[in-house]
Amino acid sequence: MSPRRSVADTLETRQRILDRSLAIASAEGLEGLTIGRLAAELGMSKAGLLGHFGTKEALQLAVVDQAAEVFLREVPRKVKQMPSGLPRLIEVCEAWVSYLEREVLPGGCFFTAATAEFDGRSGRVRDALAGMNALWRRDLRIHIRRAVSDGDLKPDTDVEQLIYEILGVMLALNHFLQLEHDEAAPRRARQALKRLLTK
Repeated sequence: MSPRRSVADTLETRQRILDRSLAIASAEGLEGLTIGRLAAELGMSKAGLLGHFGTKEALQLAVVDQAAEVFLREVPRKVKQMPSGLPRLIEVCEAWVSYLEREVLPGGCFFTAATAEFDGRSGRVRDALAGMNALWRRDLRIHIRRAVSDGDLKPDTDVEQLIYEILGVMLALNHFLQLEHDEAAPRRARQALKRLLTK
């Protein structure tokens, strides 16, 4: 086997591990990831699986990164062609609702589940989750401030309050989809967002 093929195989195997890990973690939490379970489901040895990450914490951190990549692909990158400010903010929110509505991950929003799991702890996984959430709030803040400066939102818009309320709508949407299996939840979320984002 050529070195190039060996590297490609290693990367492909790592991606398979991450894809399966993310599916499990979105439904059962990051603590639901056990090396034994993953190895059995993927037809690998425990040592072979651990060889890709080293530790369970390193695997968890890699899953956080993988979840961020999926979210970026499904939400902000889908609307990057939209003008900044309110048009992009509206489309970002729509893409976010669609992401949850389509159940891209079997357990709904990975970050909602993982944050609830780790918010009371300390450590690198919690810090990674907090960092991802901070980056997302920063992006929302940029869009909202641009919408205010463009005159699309009221000059006295409380930016932090609007971020809080948008996040609240999305948390409620994830809850009603996952726990209640409420088919009306996406429509309600869209109505709530429309009220929030109308001048």
